[in-house]
Amino acid sequence: MRIPQILANRNGKPTLSFEFFRPKTEKAAQNFEATMDTLGESNPDYVTVTFGAGGSSREGSFELVDKLKNKRGYEVVAYIAGVGLGPQDLTSILDRYMDLGVENIFAIRGDEPKGDAAFQPDPQALPHASDLISFIKDRYDVSVGAAGYPEGHLEAESLDTDIDYVKLKQDCGAQYIVAQFFYTNQDFYNFVQRCRDKGVSVPILPGIMPIYSHGMIKALSQVCGAAIPQEMQQALSEIPEEDKEAVVEYGIDYATRQCEDLLKNKVTGLHFYTMNRAKSVDAVVKNLRRQGLL
Repeated sequence: MRIPQILANRNGKPTLSFEFFRPKTEKAAQNFEATMDTLGESNPDYVTVTFGAGGSSREGSFELVDKLKNKRGYEVVAYIAGVGLGPQDLTSILDRYMDLGVENIFAIRGDEPKGDAAFQPDPQALPHASDLISFIKDRYDVSVGAAGYPEGHLEAESLDTDIDYVKLKQDCGAQYIVAQFFYTNQDFYNFVQRCRDKGVSVPILPGIMPIYSHGMIKALSQVCGAAIPQEMQQALSEIPEEDKEAVVEYGIDYATRQCEDLLKNKVTGLHFYTMNRAKSVDAVVKNLRRQGLL
């Protein structure tokens, strides 16, 4: 089923979805199987698989899409990042997805792969996610989702300009928006309202990233532009970095409270950035279901 249909047919119930990426080592692959066994018990409405721009990572993305969709039976949204890819590459990738039975694509510009000396951008590469969305919609009968940034993309001139790009993505064919993770819900609510004021009418889903470790939250926040609120900074500063379990438990508690507020404010669904880990997301989902919120 296509994601717009899933979002439209929820009968007032919020959707649940998880993001995964291809495991990079044999041990990671074994851990991923356990992650899927655990999170699969939550019966997500769909899952998403990120896209590797490099050769081996790209092949791994195809394999994971095939495993989740055709072997485990999930509705899969396959990412595609247009960075550096010309029309021939894009067509080859999308054709491969079609062969796997994919009906849902998530289109982003993406960033050039770091540490891949073999990566050479195609001179005909599409410069923006909106161009990629148009390319896909003109050639393939699939649903397309796109990204939004509640605090603004790091490269955007302003949040207002960035929201103009969200509107452009919709105009080019994006049928729903999934937000980058954030830790202050009001930032998301403000973003949604500003999008509506600009004429964005498609569903906008919040992205949730539980805190997994001191180092990860700092690194990802810098890369993605998500501000760490004072409350969180203070709480984390009081937890020793070596006490990994305490950090995870704080992250579960914070994400639970964050999701409680989002659900009480009638968001369409929750999309979790799992980092291929099960414990935190599983605990948050169970907390919400015990309260009858999910």
